[in-house]
Amino acid sequence: MALESVKKIAEADFPTRWGAFRILGFEGVNVEGQPGCAPAHTEEGLVALVMGDIHTKPPLVRIHSQCLTGDVFGSLRCDCRLQLELALKAISKEGAGILLYEQQEGRGIGLMAKLKAYELQDHGRDTVEANEELGFAADCRGYELPAEVLKLLGVKRVRLMTNNPEKVAALESAGITVTERVSAEVEPQESFAGYLKTKQEKMGHILETVVTEDQAE
Repeated sequence: MALESVKKIAEADFPTRWGAFRILGFEGVNVEGQPGCAPAHTEEGLVALVMGDIHTKPPLVRIHSQCLTGDVFGSLRCDCRLQLELALKAISKEGAGILLYEQQEGRGIGLMAKLKAYELQDHGRDTVEANEELGFAADCRGYELPAEVLKLLGVKRVRLMTNNPEKVAALESAGITVTERVSAEVEPQESFAGYLKTKQEKMGHILETVVTEDQAE
């Protein structure tokens, strides 16, 4: 995937229960597309929450994919809201950092397709199998826009909070140095044990907790 015309749309003060941030909106145009995912010439949006001094040393950065069901409604089918709050707490504790919130619902397939995937999961498919049965790639997300936003913010070195090695590789290939990978692992719940097991086994996510068959059932 390739982006062009990445630009900042707006910026404002943003008080939260984790502290005071600046909220910035960015947009870019995907000019290539990706097989089994988004077509070419589609717009992609991203919101950045920025706190404190992000230039003196590599800031703590979290790239978080939009999850309406988890982030807003508190779904326990996934660990998304728990990871989001973990990142905001960590940034607040350090007094500086960046949360990059990508509009890539359902690993990039969109909300309605994600709900169709939920239905398939209720009938025994895992998250990867459900996406593929619907005609999508296992993961349609791209991380070019977060990398370009970091460059626009003047940040070239980061400490990245993630369990996903693809995010590290994507930033590195875009010229952003990842000086440290910080774990985004949260306390596992029985309701999303199978979800985590699929992340470990099929998507290569780095988790200290090994999910067993019994936990995933």
